[in-house]
Amino acid sequence: MKSKYSITQDKERCIGCLSCEVYCKQNKQLSEGPRLCEIVVLGKRKLSGIPREAYVYMSCFHCENPACVAACPTGAMKKRESDGIVYVDFDRCIGCKACMVACPWGAVQWNSEAQKVVKCDYCKDRVDQGLKPACVTVCTTGCLSFKELNGSDSDSD
Repeated sequence: MKSKYSITQDKERCIGCLSCEVYCKQNKQLSEGPRLCEIVVLGKRKLSGIPREAYVYMSCFHCENPACVAACPTGAMKKRESDGIVYVDFDRCIGCKACMVACPWGAVQWNSEAQKVVKCDYCKDRVDQGLKPACVTVCTTGCLSFKELNGSDSDSD
């Protein structure tokens, strides 16, 4: 099953403030190391003769056939049947990092404090309450959108 959801970015509106990254860490109570979402800075370019950097939002793609789930020897990496959200069952994670190696996007991160992996789960606890993921809620310019793949935006906060 494909994920029911997607986080999209209007790259022209992003100012690279990193509020999405900061609030994600705060919401998930993560230490300095792991980044479940990341703003990637692309090289300088000129728009109408004015230098400008481009910013690209990156997080887990919640793949249709996630390599991280297939690689996990304990079944700690899971994909919800109801909506396709890929997440970590922390009680089952043994910290072997097989899922990190398997993910071609680097979405699975190491949490050295917990000695387990972490990854974006679209803030599934918030989604289950009808809310948007934390990164989308706090986006300063509103460049991030949480969408259902049928095309409609999630309007809740």
